[in-house]
Amino acid sequence: MYRSARNLQRFNANLWKLWAVQRSSTVRTISPAACVLHNPLRMASSESYRIERDTFGELKVPSDKYYGAQTVRSTMNFKIGGVTERMPVQVIKAFGILKKAAAEVNKDYGLDPKIADAIVKAADEVAAGKLDDHFPLVVWQTGSGTQTNMNVNEVISNRAIEILGGELGSKDPVHPNDHVNKSQSSNDTFPTAMHIAAATEVHQVLLPGLQTLHDALAVKAEAFKDIIKIGRTHTQDAVPLSLGQEFGGYVQQVKYSIARVKAAMPRVYELAAGGTAVGTGLNTRIGFAEKVADKVSALTGLPFVTAPNKFEALAAHDALVELSGALNTVAVSTMKIANDIRFLGSGPRSGLGELILPENEPGSSIMPGKVNPTQCEAITMVAAQVMGNHVAVTIGGSNGHFELNVFKPMIIKNVLHSARLLGDASVSFSNNCVVGIEANTERISKLMNESLMLVTALNPHIGYDKAATIAKTAHKEGSTLKATAIKLGYLTEEQFEQWVRPQDMLGPK
Repeated sequence: MYRSARNLQRFNANLWKLWAVQRSSTVRTISPAACVLHNPLRMASSESYRIERDTFGELKVPSDKYYGAQTVRSTMNFKIGGVTERMPVQVIKAFGILKKAAAEVNKDYGLDPKIADAIVKAADEVAAGKLDDHFPLVVWQTGSGTQTNMNVNEVISNRAIEILGGELGSKDPVHPNDHVNKSQSSNDTFPTAMHIAAATEVHQVLLPGLQTLHDALAVKAEAFKDIIKIGRTHTQDAVPLSLGQEFGGYVQQVKYSIARVKAAMPRVYELAAGGTAVGTGLNTRIGFAEKVADKVSALTGLPFVTAPNKFEALAAHDALVELSGALNTVAVSTMKIANDIRFLGSGPRSGLGELILPENEPGSSIMPGKVNPTQCEAITMVAAQVMGNHVAVTIGGSNGHFELNVFKPMIIKNVLHSARLLGDASVSFSNNCVVGIEANTERISKLMNESLMLVTALNPHIGYDKAATIAKTAHKEGSTLKATAIKLGYLTEEQFEQWVRPQDMLGPK
């Protein structure tokens, strides 16, 4: 114990000396650990860092990183959540697209072609995901996303400087604010990146995933069209329908899901770029906003346009709340569909057992041979998460104060999370569950023929009250509908066989 205490004292003394060395260096505004976020072993070696400056002073920046002082300062001030809470990579890639578009437009307006071209090359690398390791900031920062905008500006600036043969951190010949951020503000670039990222995720992940689910369900609806089963309302027996009709309802839900998402997209295609600080367009040129939107559209292949009102585009994020609302409705649909399928497949001997679900993996660590509807469970968990995400987006969207909404990073994090989860889960659910579903026709037939609600077919012939008496009596006595109806003298066996035909109960006469 004594030795452990002495070792601890020695460790603390060495740590204090190391901190004292750091304080005596040119960097006076940071804590002992502030500059060792990436590799603590580099702390003692000043050669592993370069000095960069922001308006608050000097900071040490890891020599192998393209970001600068403002990024480092953000890592010091917002230690919230760690790597799992970093700004979504989709936002960073969207920024790369935007910065490239802005540089090309600024070149048209007189920006030095050499500088503009270097910015474009660096921005291309950001958009391609080649520089992802240089974006360490978390979502939980300033609500305008200013630190992430500057993170992007610094990375592109230093990478452009490197391309041009300059010195990292010198801001010469490419300045992060004066050149990379020219004619821009965080207040209009971040919402622009939000919209680019959201639209891209919807088109690349969500809509293809939903289409996969739609198509898989449609195949089953067609395959099951001639299988007649008992319906259920209030979880109780109801009148018959075909299994194909039941699945057809699921198909329509997913069809509407796709339509709802697409209906929300026109507002997402509107870009805030050109609004700068409060929506007035200060420090831009006439036509800048329109040209940037055209460039972004050309780079992404999506129909982006400049927002008709930049004040709305900066101060409110109703477009993303609307999109999140559509995703919330998709989640509601997938919850219903997956729950129906897992309950219809319950059993195999003690449940409904009308569907036979694919057996993908062992279902229990203690019960041998047990198999569970895991794909249904996964997609319903996703649905619950998306519903929660929408609550956060709703609260964030409602907190746009005056000329700027400052819940931007949280809003886009949740919208992207929802779109990705729903898209991926739809594919997983389709491929690992829906395509392998089989109908248990023997069980379906047994349950249908035992149902008391077939008596509904007698309503037009003997009236509701007599039909109800038949059903209640049959249930009480444990008899069949036919035997009970004949016993009560309400109709003959021939009439029952003629009138109670499940295949004739699937639609209007």
